[in-house]
Amino acid sequence: MASLIIMTGNQEGEYYSLGKRTNVIGRDEALPIQILDNRVSRKHMKIHYDPEQDGYSAVDLNSKHGVFINGEKISEETKLGNDAIITIGSTSLMFTLEDFDHKKDAALHYKKVGEKLRATIPD
Repeated sequence: MASLIIMTGNQEGEYYSLGKRTNVIGRDEALPIQILDNRVSRKHMKIHYDPEQDGYSAVDLNSKHGVFINGEKISEETKLGNDAIITIGSTSLMFTLEDFDHKKDAALHYKKVGEKLRATIPD
């Protein structure tokens, strides 16, 4: 299964197991994955599991500010790769194909991958 780890914002460090189903993500309090960010639409995006491809993809649900995957704005259903960075509003999420038993395990994964993403500052 796959997971989402919140990388920035008030919920930084939280993670959600996605399972093999469609997950709608947004600001609406009725959603299982609620993002507390005023720049996120009530129903901002969905992550869809395709059993035939055994993979996940992201879809923008006509949000006001868009959905960005690895810095690129998407306009159609887009396949998600392992450790993809999804940005909605002012919040960044890491999509990973790993599932975690504990918040601590998710945090360690985030830290490890985050180090790879960090740029080296030249002298």
